[in-house]
Amino acid sequence: MSFSTDFDVTDQTSDLHVVETRPLLPPVSLHRDLPLDTFSAEIVSQTRRRIKSILNGTDSRLLVIVGPCSVHDVEAAKEYASRLKLLRERFSGQLEIVMRVYFEKPRTTTGWKGLINDPHLDGSYDINTGLRRARSLLLELAHIGIPTATELLDPVVPQYIADLISWTAIGARTTESQTHREMASGLSMPIGYKNGTDGTIGVAINAMEAASKPHHFLGINHDGAASIISTTGNPDGHLVLRGGSTGTNYDLESVSKVVQQLANSGSTDKVMIDCSHGNSNKDFRKQSDVLRVVSEQIKKGSTSIMGIMLESHLVEGNQKLPNDLSTLVYGQSITDACINIDTTESLLEELSRIIDLKN
Repeated sequence: MSFSTDFDVTDQTSDLHVVETRPLLPPVSLHRDLPLDTFSAEIVSQTRRRIKSILNGTDSRLLVIVGPCSVHDVEAAKEYASRLKLLRERFSGQLEIVMRVYFEKPRTTTGWKGLINDPHLDGSYDINTGLRRARSLLLELAHIGIPTATELLDPVVPQYIADLISWTAIGARTTESQTHREMASGLSMPIGYKNGTDGTIGVAINAMEAASKPHHFLGINHDGAASIISTTGNPDGHLVLRGGSTGTNYDLESVSKVVQQLANSGSTDKVMIDCSHGNSNKDFRKQSDVLRVVSEQIKKGSTSIMGIMLESHLVEGNQKLPNDLSTLVYGQSITDACINIDTTESLLEELSRIIDLKN
């Protein structure tokens, strides 16, 4: 086969589907504008240490990751945090409460991708502003003593906010991803790996093992320059049971089987139960039912459950993202539906009593 040596400028071979590229601010500039102060650093470090102690069994309390499905309104998130702070202090002897502050949303097809990607909720994708708002919020929450948890989706994002995060999730859609396993191997906080969307846990066990090992991969450094990243591996991983298309996995039988699989694989045999998603059949009201079943297992002596996750906001339910943003209901999720803060308080009070009885 022969090819013509004449090159036509219309025969472009790159950027065929790219319409724009915008410069991304380097992490160092955001850290310079919004620096990590001593108090915030201690909040993050202390919470990470406590979570590790819960994982290794030297702390008998329960880890609770609770908060909005996603943050779209910074002011509402701050108000929620102020309410949660009271609960964190009230139940500190039984629960290590960490606020769920999710800025990135994986989408099955399309939809709003989170505060970092689209902070103005209008499809303008002002990512530089999104990164700034995210880091600013995390700092403000740390300043009032609220540690935070998130799901890290884009492997570039940790350079901008990971120093302020106490616990991270690798989601059901990304647990199988080599890129995310490599990223997790270099993160500094404990990590929960969710079972796959079909409910299987093998991919999460593999992810935990892979991320615990050293890796070398492409990324960016603090100055934003393309770099080769080398990691030590992250030993502080655990499984998050979130149910799936095949059914729920929070009941005693399911948890027991999973713990045995973890033990057989040599992985950490402590699990967190996500009371939402597949375990609630996407009905936010059923989170209460899930939590009570889990509480009963703890009451009867289970030492395998180290934490729970709840989707909670100021106002229960959820709402669609409207064209007219002025009609948004303040404090209500625009992604998954949530229980409200009053229901959250009641559930955490019940849970704290169970932990008291256990101890």
